[in-house]
Amino acid sequence: MESGIQSKAFETLSDAAGTLANPSVEEWKEGGGKVLGYFCSSMPEEIMTAAGLLPFRMRATGSTDTELSDAYLSSINCSFTRHCLNAALSGALDFLDGLIVPNSCDNVRRIYDHWIRLMRTPFVQMISLPRKAGDAQVTWFREELATLMARMEEHFGVDISEARLWEAIRLHNETRRLLRRLYDLRKAVAPPITGAETLAVTVAGTAMPKAAYNRLLSELLDDLAGHDGHTDYRARLMVMGGELDDPGYLEVIEGQGALVVTDSLCFGSRIFWKNVDEGVDDPLTALARFYVADRPSCPRVFGQYEQRAAFVREMIRDFHVDGVILERLAFCDLWGFEQFTIKNDFQDWGIPLMMLDREYALSATGQLRTRVQAFLETIGEGGNGPEG
Repeated sequence: MESGIQSKAFETLSDAAGTLANPSVEEWKEGGGKVLGYFCSSMPEEIMTAAGLLPFRMRATGSTDTELSDAYLSSINCSFTRHCLNAALSGALDFLDGLIVPNSCDNVRRIYDHWIRLMRTPFVQMISLPRKAGDAQVTWFREELATLMARMEEHFGVDISEARLWEAIRLHNETRRLLRRLYDLRKAVAPPITGAETLAVTVAGTAMPKAAYNRLLSELLDDLAGHDGHTDYRARLMVMGGELDDPGYLEVIEGQGALVVTDSLCFGSRIFWKNVDEGVDDPLTALARFYVADRPSCPRVFGQYEQRAAFVREMIRDFHVDGVILERLAFCDLWGFEQFTIKNDFQDWGIPLMMLDREYALSATGQLRTRVQAFLETIGEGGNGPEG
């Protein structure tokens, strides 16, 4: 499916998503700014923004092998972490001035051990994430954030005041509002932007200053207003799963005649579907509650399956979805359990579901095309496409 977007804003965003040290990162560094990397969407970017740092969500865009990291991580570690460590060892992430590693999963947790032994990144911190979403966990995570914030203030010589935190929260909430407006456009019969293009936009937002990103998002929304949408699709699909930061993966899917109209991804809707509550007294409490309890969760959070299923069902309804692809990185235990559980719900809902295991680097595209083609055949003529 060819792009029809004529937008300088989109070109800038797509370029930022397609590289690690993108032009925004380079400009930030040339101006004397510091870049703080972080794993997992459960890490509050707002604290980094309030500290005057550039938050950079960890990925390994452009990585083609894991030759260096294979000396430290086995073949049954997920390929996302192997590619990220390989990128670090190869020097592709040397622009980082710091790194925050949460215990989001065992594979990411292991990255911390290797990083502090092998790399010379000046500031590396581990942070514990709760695995439940109750009030006790919110209180605990708030204390974790306070400790992390104190260490950041000491190392970087900054003062992260409440006023600066609230300013950062408002800025990031504006990002979330703009992204929800972008997704609203995809509810139309003829959406003006594809799933691959949308993923490029959301990935770019994890690798550039939020103020600049918001300006580009606003410009993109203006460019898309009145834009002729896509009508040459056979079915409207939703993609759900864990780490997916490569628009090329969705390009392969959409190249078979599908249109990805929404998602439940940690580089997608789950990072912006709700706002941080600006009506509470304490900004750290607001952040802790948002990242632990308020936003759509992933399978690492226990006791939230019903909420996750309801979120998926809501997406299917609101975006007129014909079928869902659940993609899982090979050896991801968390999403493996979710696959097993949610397939029964899909049977009850009567919604076609295809489950795909994949590697981080895009490969075996012929097999992917064949499976998507077969899936679209099962959806048949009953879809919500323009001629469905």
